[in-house]
Amino acid sequence: MSYEHDQRIVLTLDAGGTNFVFAAIAANQEIVSPITLPSNGHDLSTCLETIIAGFKQVKAQLRRSPVAISIAFPGPADYPLGIIDDLINLPCFRGGIALGPMLERIFKIPVFLNNDGDLFVYGESMAGFLPAINGKLAAAGSPKRYKNLIGVTLGTGFGCGIATNGLLYLGDNSAGAEIWAIRNKIYPHSFAEEGASIRGVQKAYARQAYARQAYAHQAYAHQTYAHQTYARRTGLKYPSVPAPKEIYEIARGNRPGDQAAALAAFREMGEIVGDALANTLTLLDGLIVIGGGLAGAAELFLQTVVDELNGTLETYEGEKTKRTESKVFNLEDEIQLQTFLRGEVREITIPYTNEKIRYDPLKRVGVGLSRLGTSQAIALGAYAFALKKLDQD
Repeated sequence: MSYEHDQRIVLTLDAGGTNFVFAAIAANQEIVSPITLPSNGHDLSTCLETIIAGFKQVKAQLRRSPVAISIAFPGPADYPLGIIDDLINLPCFRGGIALGPMLERIFKIPVFLNNDGDLFVYGESMAGFLPAINGKLAAAGSPKRYKNLIGVTLGTGFGCGIATNGLLYLGDNSAGAEIWAIRNKIYPHSFAEEGASIRGVQKAYARQAYARQAYAHQAYAHQTYAHQTYARRTGLKYPSVPAPKEIYEIARGNRPGDQAAALAAFREMGEIVGDALANTLTLLDGLIVIGGGLAGAAELFLQTVVDELNGTLETYEGEKTKRTESKVFNLEDEIQLQTFLRGEVREITIPYTNEKIRYDPLKRVGVGLSRLGTSQAIALGAYAFALKKLDQD
């Protein structure tokens, strides 16, 4: 279902730990300039007043009344009830705050809350990556079409959402698609987000740089991976480690630093992300879209993700088997994209008839980057989710 011609207005909020961004959307377009206000996440009264004020400022710019409010808010939360729980970045909500019911009583319209990872994938499934790839398949004459999309965001955390057949999968406890908690392949005692995030890239860079320097001085000793020993191992205090954008520039050779360590840091992240997605694909079957701030460095890790997905596992006897049931393609690589679009279309005869039928036996999925941009995808996801709920109700 597309809402690109729907004139109903939905107020949206993308709630971050530092800032709240308010907007209004109609027909899949922002119709006012977004308003950014500090979140004031350490003081509940100020934070709630900021949310109310932000929506009122946006509403004052509209010529028609909005039909709903749709909010992207981090968890944990009971999203269907609109209750925000024990947040780390917004500690004033700890203990449970009924944000949705409060706003419904103030603005007299329905209020919907969801996780930003969920809304990201919903936006990409409605108006971004999913229709774009299906359009390319149609243009290539392929009978293949996709209805399922897994979306991950790489940034401060490792987020995920699942959209299937035009619906958003939430789970019975508002805890669906928590990919961050999958076991970390490289450091099995830890979880995937430790390596698939901004801090993961920074720690990997510092660790790689330290190891290379230590080897050069023949003084490399056994390393533990406990967080407490991080500064001692690297010789760098955490705040002094370059930001991911700087590590990216070092990797590209555009900034002084340890280029080999920078390249290895992004490859390590790609391996961890790829393994987590391989586990996800064993239960879900669909395309994968990647967003978030670290997606800007995709040229350094995306193929590593795909290689991991196309890797192997072994039986107890050492016999190798495919890591995933389907062949995985990097849809940002033109050669792989064309192979993906072409598939292996065949025409066969229906037994006891003269009729023929076309089918494509190549089981395949693709991994690519956001077509909308993460922020816009979240906003459009919030818009589409609100309208779909209103129509269902």
